[in-house]
Amino acid sequence: MLIQRKRIVRKVPDLAENFMGLAASLLKEKHHGVLISAVQLCTELCKASKDALEYLRKNCIEGLVRILRDVSSSSYAPEYDVAGISDPFLHIRVLKLMRMLGQGDADCSEYMNDILAQVATKTESNKNAGNAILYECVETIMGIEATSGLRVLAINILGRFLSNRDNNIRYVALNILMRAIAVDTQAVQRHRVTILECVKDADASIRKRALELVFLLVNDTNVKPLTKELVDYLDVADPDFKEDLTAKICSIAEKFSQDKLWYLDQMFKVLSLAGKHVKDDVWHALIVVISNASELQGYSVRSLYTALQTYSEQGSLVRVAVWCIGEYGEMLVNNVGMLEAEGSITVTESDALDAVELGLSLYPADVTTRAMCLVALLKLSSRFPSMSERVKRIVSQNKENMVLELQQRSIEFGSIIQRHQSIRSSLLERMPVLDEATYLMKRASTTQASIPAYKPASAVTPGDLKFPNGLAKPAVTPLADLLDLSSDDATATTTASTTTAPSDFLQDLLGIGGTNLPTAGAPSSASTDILMDLLSIGSSPSQNGQLVPDLSLAQAEKKHVSAAPQLVSPVPEPVDLLGSLSSSTSVSGTKSATAVPQAVDLLDGLSSSTSVSGLEDACPSITAFQSATLKITFDFRKQLGKPQESTIHATFTNMSSSTYTEFIFQAAVPKFIQLRLDPASGNIVPANGKGSVTQGFSVTNNQHGQKPLAMRIRMSYKVNGEDRLEQGQVSNFPPGL
Repeated sequence: MLIQRKRIVRKVPDLAENFMGLAASLLKEKHHGVLISAVQLCTELCKASKDALEYLRKNCIEGLVRILRDVSSSSYAPEYDVAGISDPFLHIRVLKLMRMLGQGDADCSEYMNDILAQVATKTESNKNAGNAILYECVETIMGIEATSGLRVLAINILGRFLSNRDNNIRYVALNILMRAIAVDTQAVQRHRVTILECVKDADASIRKRALELVFLLVNDTNVKPLTKELVDYLDVADPDFKEDLTAKICSIAEKFSQDKLWYLDQMFKVLSLAGKHVKDDVWHALIVVISNASELQGYSVRSLYTALQTYSEQGSLVRVAVWCIGEYGEMLVNNVGMLEAEGSITVTESDALDAVELGLSLYPADVTTRAMCLVALLKLSSRFPSMSERVKRIVSQNKENMVLELQQRSIEFGSIIQRHQSIRSSLLERMPVLDEATYLMKRASTTQASIPAYKPASAVTPGDLKFPNGLAKPAVTPLADLLDLSSDDATATTTASTTTAPSDFLQDLLGIGGTNLPTAGAPSSASTDILMDLLSIGSSPSQNGQLVPDLSLAQAEKKHVSAAPQLVSPVPEPVDLLGSLSSSTSVSGTKSATAVPQAVDLLDGLSSSTSVSGLEDACPSITAFQSATLKITFDFRKQLGKPQESTIHATFTNMSSSTYTEFIFQAAVPKFIQLRLDPASGNIVPANGKGSVTQGFSVTNNQHGQKPLAMRIRMSYKVNGEDRLEQGQVSNFPPGL
């Protein structure tokens, strides 16, 4: 009968009120079978109706506590005994109902505390039946408004579960502990050693769950010992587990790095022990950190060189080491930037080249690694002039490579070494410092981190990230409305627009060549990895699954270049893409279709003092905006042979006596003009004109000669925490823009 009523409540919840009183009275029965059915009926009533839940809270708590006390302290009864435990089924049913009644109700929870503590301490844990009761008791304690002491007792029970030989019990304990972290982190921290041992368990499921729990336990105080334990285990971990373990260690190092030296040390260890399992975005981020840590660049290149001698089979280690040797090779040879605790090493120029050549020989099928090695060799030819001939010989070995990307690099680099020594040093200067905020923003836009439901930390939204001026999108009304541009010939361009982000960040940094920017409705190309753009690798488009070379320096007769590598015999003689182009020849000019293909050298005729970017002064500076508190000046430079393109350098000067913080510059132009804003030098403008913030941006006037350049600008900033806004129209552009 009770079972039928339970089914009625499930199907018709509106009838729950008809059974509330009867269900409460049945809890006074003595027969265990009736009690189990009555408890199940009460559980269904609580699920079906809030009124029933409140009624049972007032009328059933005392009866449930009495039932649990009687059954836990009753003498031996053969008909209810299971492995020495008196009726574990009734135990579990009552505990589940108590959890429902006590959830969110402090009074009910307080009434249950004593009996729950009694069950938790008196139940034996050496039998499965006892463990089942303890598990349900822990779930109840963690689900109600229990006291802190009772929660500690429950977590200690889970700690004992972790030492159990049964894998199922340990896995269940790890699952509950992951939820318990949000309730009492300190109590879980006491079992950190046992949890770390579970990371080394033979069972793969337990290993993964324990690793996730360790990741949640990490904080600023224990990050170093926990990371050390994980890194030490990385050396002996199963290959199948190394990928997960490596990802967690890298995440911990990035999130809790207390200083850059500690972060670099941990990453170098991970690259040495499990470089094969390190994901691309991790070593990309490492290179960004190294480029920004000028005081640790010498230490980094020496550490990576030393690791490369022992762990050359780790692909990611080879890539990072080769990049650092190419950028900071002279620091490696001359022991520049030695730290106090660091021992000096003796490395010759030839040894540095040997390390890069090792990467070429060990990874013949890895295009990315080989391309990075070629770039490093080219840079070393400038760092070590005496090694130029050897570098040339190594680079020339790829002139007939079937991968056109490598073939093109080999030909172009060989020409730079042999024929353009006057500009080689300026062309091969160190890579400009990579802006960490720019990289993090691009990384966040291409990677969607999956956060487990049990993790207490909330997901980071774009609005939570703080980027430098020119990269953050303020939470304000649409720019087009605020700037009041005409609807038929204007389109707004915000500083956070991904549709106008340059697809090649290296061109943006060095000012080489132009980029065809998409319009507002065009798909974004921001998903290209920023670091791969900086290294000029992996960004070539694909045709039919094959690599297509980057023809930024291709010969003028492009129709004679195959779109994909072909197995042709004999191999055609390599064409020097940097052949002899006189200084009077127009780079943008094209040859006749019937002309015989000739080698074209885009760098010929450039002296050492010639700007590689191809920019020239074209127009005088103007004061684009001036108020009582803010002055903005524009400096202009024009692209050679491209009158429709202009590069503008804006300088922002604060004339007031208060410092401007969170300064953001925005601009909008008519739709026949394309605009791309670069990151600003900062977002704090000093007071009284004692300093300034600069920002570059480029414009392309698609109706050059027909319509002049027009622009509306807006500046937002804070003064003593108060938001300020200024805007205006720039109408005094010099003629010819």
